[in-house]
Amino acid sequence: MTMTVESLPPVSVMMRDCGLEPKKQLGQNFLFDLNLTGRIARSVPDIEQMPVVEVGPGPGGLTRALLMAGAPRLIVIEKDATTAPILNRIADAAAGRMEIIFGDALRVDTSELNLDKYAICSNLPYNVGTELLIHWLQKIAAQPDGRGIQSLTLMFQREVAQRIVARPGDAQYGRLGVLTSLIADARILFDVPSTAFVPRPKVESAVVQIIPNPAKIAAIGDLSRISAMTARLFGQRRKMIRGIISGVDWGRFGLTGMERAEELSPEKFAELAANILI
Repeated sequence: MTMTVESLPPVSVMMRDCGLEPKKQLGQNFLFDLNLTGRIARSVPDIEQMPVVEVGPGPGGLTRALLMAGAPRLIVIEKDATTAPILNRIADAAAGRMEIIFGDALRVDTSELNLDKYAICSNLPYNVGTELLIHWLQKIAAQPDGRGIQSLTLMFQREVAQRIVARPGDAQYGRLGVLTSLIADARILFDVPSTAFVPRPKVESAVVQIIPNPAKIAAIGDLSRISAMTARLFGQRRKMIRGIISGVDWGRFGLTGMERAEELSPEKFAELAANILI
């Protein structure tokens, strides 16, 4: 009898059979709740029409949900090669729709995967989630022709999720909110309780969806320079900006120099980055 994704044993059983346990050093917290993994997968826009890339699939809970939701092609990128027995078994059941890449997602060149337009959906490892998001935002900013990443549906610690959607005046406003809002539209879809994970983390999580905005991308210029500016100013967020970057005529930007980073709009960061070398 041919095994299908739907007929595979529960994730917990497959993990037990392979002797697989979450690795703290890799920030692994596995999601077993089928209702939640299904809800996340179904949230991916146009999932039945385009390839999906998943980073950090672990034992494949979300992987299976993405396949069952109809992803025509699923590419999973996993750093932990000990998950191979489980992921290979899922790939076999997926009947040619799933590909596995073992490596660091920050170093995998997606341009070599023959992807025109694709979605990203991941339960991101806590220890690299922010770095991966900035990496993807820079890829989006470099794709003004509308190709490449079409959506990001990602699970983060709730605190990080709030920073992604924050605007000036919000307590969580910072670098992630600036960079995301300049090239995309982002919203929190729903919260995920810590009890849904194994092992149970000490923090709550949330699923964020980020949709690239072509008009914003066309207007933004070099996101890497803006990223550097946000890192510089938010790195000393309690200081006035004139105390962080000296020798600037702040008046030409409609500022006094006594502002702090949290008071500057995303558009002002873009303006400063375009005119000030740091």
